[in-house]
Formats: sequence, structure tokens, C-alpha cells
Amino acid sequence: MNWIVFDYGDVISKHTDALPALAGAFDLELADFEPHYWAERDRYDSGGTDLDYWQSVGRALDVPVDKAFADELTRIDVAGWTHLEPDVLDLLEGLHEAGAALALLSNASSTFGRWVREQEWADLFRVKLFSGDLGCMKPDEKIYRILLAELGAEPADCLFFDDRQSNVDGARAIGMKAERWVGVTTAQSAFGSSEE
Repeated sequence: MNWIVFDYGDVISKHTDALPALAGAFDLELADFEPHYWAERDRYDSGGTDLDYWQSVGRALDVPVDKAFADELTRIDVAGWTHLEPDVLDLLEGLHEAGAALALLSNASSTFGRWVREQEWADLFRVKLFSGDLGCMKPDEKIYRILLAELGAEPADCLFFDDRQSNVDGARAIGMKAERWVGVTTAQSAFGSSEE
């Protein structure tokens, strides 16, 4: 079986629109907040808890974060990543209807993974994997090996789309076919070349 594997953020979804609201929750300007949002993200997406993540951001900003505040920040954060690209959703639905085997591999927290699994569109994917559940992230080879084991597939049987070149390179390094996502034309070009 050939698998088509998609990243989530900035591929299936639009870029988060939550950063201004999160900065406001800390009573900060966006430019003062955003670097800390990203600086602490890898540990969060590698399996850290919501509270640990927001407390680490808070420490960097000298703002105390209790559980109630962390829960509110998490709610805002998750909501920011929930806006799907309509043309990508159309693509996924078409692939699903054609019988394609679809999988999702995302660097995202366990909390976000739970949100995804509750969405109707998530049923388009036979397998859904999130770094927060696995304790490792793209482009680490380990996460691609976990993916392949879950799919029961050889690397060459998988076509992977991700917006980050480093993640594409990581997939290619173990033998997967992979393309950097710049929109649905990426998929159309890849499917065209795979049919030749």
C-alpha cells in the first residue's frame, strides 16, 4: 500500500492567528511575546505538559502562570491553529474518496492532538500521529521510523508533505519520498510525477 502523509500546521491549516491574543493575555506587545512562544515550543511539542510550557514562557517573561491561566492560554493557542485551508480540505476529501491511504504526522502537543482527533475531518486519515504523544519530533529519524511502523510500510511507499525543508530532508534521509509544501500545487505536481 502507498501512503500519502501530511503535516498539519501551515499545510492543512493556516498559520496560527492566536499570537496577538496570547501576547495580550501576558499584557505584552506581540514583538516582545512571540520569540518566547517559539523558543519554548520544542520541549512542549516533544511531550511537555501545557502547564510546564506556559510556565516556561512565563518565567522568560517574568510573569507568573498558574494552572487556570495556563488552561486559558492553551485554549487560545489551540483555537489559533484550527483554521483549515479550504483547498487543502477539498484535496484531502478527494483523495479519501478515491481510496488513498492518508496519514497525518505533526509536531504538536498532546493537547492539540486530542483536539484534532475530535474533528470530523480527521476521519479522512487512517493514522494520526503527534510528536507530543511520541516524545520525539520531526526531523528526528526516530519519528519517521515510528510512522513507518504504524503504517506497516517501507519508506519508498510513502509520499510526505511538510512546509519545513528540514522535515522534508529528514524524511528523505530514511528513503521516504517527500516534498516541501507550498500549496495544493505541490501535491498536484507530486502526483503527476508519480504517475509518469
